[in-house]
Amino acid sequence: MPAGQARPDDMNDHSGHPGATPPRSSRLAAVMVGSGILLSRLIGLVRERVIATYFGAGAHADVLGAGLRLPNVLQNLLGEGTLSASFIPVYSELLGQGRTREAGRLAGAMFALLLAIAGAISLLGVLLAPLLVSVFTPGFEGERRELMIAVVRILFPMTGVLVLSAWALGILNSHRHFFVPYFAPVLWNAAIIAAFVAFGSRLDANGLLMAVAWGALVGGLLQFGIQLPWVLRLQRQMRLSGGWREPAFRQAMRNAGPAILGRGVVQLGAYVDMILASLLAIGAVARLRYAQTLYVLPISLFGMSVAAAELPELSRQRQGAVEALRERTVGAVRRVAFLVVPCLVAFVLLGQVFVAGIYQAGEFGAADVTLVWLILVAYSAGLPASASSRIYQSAFFALRDTKTPARVAGLRVLTAAVAGAVFMLQFESVTVGTMTIPAGLFADLRVAGLPLGPVGLALGACAGAWLEWVLLHRVLARRIGPVAVGAGGFTRILVAAIIAATAGHVMQLAASGFHPLLTAALVAGAFGLVYLAVATWLGLDEARAFTKALLRRVRRVSG
Repeated sequence: MPAGQARPDDMNDHSGHPGATPPRSSRLAAVMVGSGILLSRLIGLVRERVIATYFGAGAHADVLGAGLRLPNVLQNLLGEGTLSASFIPVYSELLGQGRTREAGRLAGAMFALLLAIAGAISLLGVLLAPLLVSVFTPGFEGERRELMIAVVRILFPMTGVLVLSAWALGILNSHRHFFVPYFAPVLWNAAIIAAFVAFGSRLDANGLLMAVAWGALVGGLLQFGIQLPWVLRLQRQMRLSGGWREPAFRQAMRNAGPAILGRGVVQLGAYVDMILASLLAIGAVARLRYAQTLYVLPISLFGMSVAAAELPELSRQRQGAVEALRERTVGAVRRVAFLVVPCLVAFVLLGQVFVAGIYQAGEFGAADVTLVWLILVAYSAGLPASASSRIYQSAFFALRDTKTPARVAGLRVLTAAVAGAVFMLQFESVTVGTMTIPAGLFADLRVAGLPLGPVGLALGACAGAWLEWVLLHRVLARRIGPVAVGAGGFTRILVAAIIAATAGHVMQLAASGFHPLLTAALVAGAFGLVYLAVATWLGLDEARAFTKALLRRVRRVSG
């Protein structure tokens, strides 16, 4: 049967095209993704505030932060990033061609494969927990090491469930259902918060740490469980056997190899950071995590939402005109820049207000606020690069090129690791075994007696992010044409953001003496309103579109 020709039993579509899901605009899809991510990230911030309140930036916060990251090798190797590169483009193309039976077999075969691999690796993680802790957190000794082993044994099975949750996300995104899969992590965060609330006053710190780990495992089950009914309703032809014989499955596997390699390299970089941070003073791992939570927020809300919404559409248009692909890519990059650049300005100029508002409570003090803000500033310098690279990666995935992003990811990780180690050692000495490496140029710089080694690690991550952006942009521009925002658009965005930051600072002065959380909310509100107003006045299309949509909603509600 010719490629793209629908079989009679595949013609069960919901629109005018066999097997297709009714199309939505990429802006609406991005809004749906962003809304789900926003709710998830907001409750994630609540989770981090609860952790900071109970554990501060001490040893238990270090263990929990490292414990949540260590098993994520499985989730990130086999989860959303790999599926975006391998499974979603092939599955979306089958749906677009009306070949729903083949799509069902592909979905079932992928689920069976992920279930087997995730189960096996989760079991190995439980059995090899002491070895993993020794390798990835060599600076954890004594009680920190024993607690880390116990936490890893609880959390490794959780990551297997989260891999299956990423599979469900891929299915739903391909059918243009975006909100539920990105809302699902709310349940994971809620389970962790519930564990703190239920046991925070009843257990000591060690017991509470174990209760929170079990809460995370329950949350992983809930995150997958809420998506499963939607998947089964949309994909009624899914079969767990036989799909591995399909050409589409073999194509997905060919794409998965480089994608897994690329994700593996990225994970190696994350683990290098964790290894280095574990060698620093107690609290470094926790403070890096607190800063990363804020840094990742705009990447998740804007970079990931736009990229996730565009990937299925780009994949459906893969065989179309190159100019159409370029226009969609440029439009997505502009939307990301419009949203992310002001976040960079806000984090640098007003970040201390936001860190205090979110984290300062209980065991988390003023010195922690300042140090986490400095780490956030270092991370944020690479924010536009990290967010835009998500769009470029989606364009490569739509072109069925997973090798280029994988190779570039390798260079990014190597650069970030080497630069991070060098910068870290400029701020803080490190002891490895019996050998001590003294601090360099900035050894005397401290915040309330706290060394600034984590700031150096964040600067290394920034260097790696910009290298990745430069290389991806250069290769993609050679293939499909110019894909940058443009100097004029970027300048107007930057000017609007700086004016908005000035308004935010005025609001900060006016709200002095208020509760830190209220002050942060008022500053964020002033910044956002002024940025939108100035950006609209400066003629930015994204601002005008947002303003028109907002006015339509207001008129609809008032009418």
